[in-house]
Amino acid sequence: MTRRRWIADRVEGDRAYLLAQNANHLFRVLRVKTGQEFEVVAEGVVRLGTVVFASEHKVEFHLGEEFVSPVLPEISVYLSIFKFDRLEWALEKLTELGVAQMTPVIAARTGQHLVKAAATRIPRWQKIVHEAAQQSRRAAPPEIREPTALTDVVADAAGNRIVLSETERSTLLKKALAGFQQPLALAFGPEGGWTAEEVQLFQKAGWKPASLGSTILRAETAAIAAVAVVFAELA
Repeated sequence: MTRRRWIADRVEGDRAYLLAQNANHLFRVLRVKTGQEFEVVAEGVVRLGTVVFASEHKVEFHLGEEFVSPVLPEISVYLSIFKFDRLEWALEKLTELGVAQMTPVIAARTGQHLVKAAATRIPRWQKIVHEAAQQSRRAAPPEIREPTALTDVVADAAGNRIVLSETERSTLLKKALAGFQQPLALAFGPEGGWTAEEVQLFQKAGWKPASLGSTILRAETAAIAAVAVVFAELA
């Protein structure tokens, strides 16, 4: 039987702790008992954790042997901000797939009300990806960066870079990935897509355009589908 995995809130030597909401869930919902064993991520390392104390406010583990975790391709996603309910669903699924970093992007067609609210949502988004990382048995949640203007993203993204664009007609994503090495950055437009000026901005900065085909996809669907293709090709 596969052990459930937890990402420790605090680590001290050979002790790891779940605190607050995580501890409450394990204690009250899962009714943890001392002596039970789980996989515990302690400072990025997966170890066997044996429960030595449990309460609704704190669960303490003794850390034992280390487990080897698979190494995932290093993928960064630059996701233009769109409606938060669908954006948060995308963040959860991209975490499950294994992306290393996600940056909310302020594009020309990003609604200004969303831009104003986005910065205040970062703690919520970090919580979402933390829980998704535990559920999908990752060694660490992806980094969620602060909302960033597209001009800064285009200039600063490192490694191989692909921009997904509905105006691209000749190059499918699978073909665009040929010969690419890690790390890889993927950029996705908002509802309504990139403007012509934004497409030119990517071109001038050396981003490679790619398409997911002729079907028009929602922003969150495009991001999840593209990342799944990337992992299938590079993993």
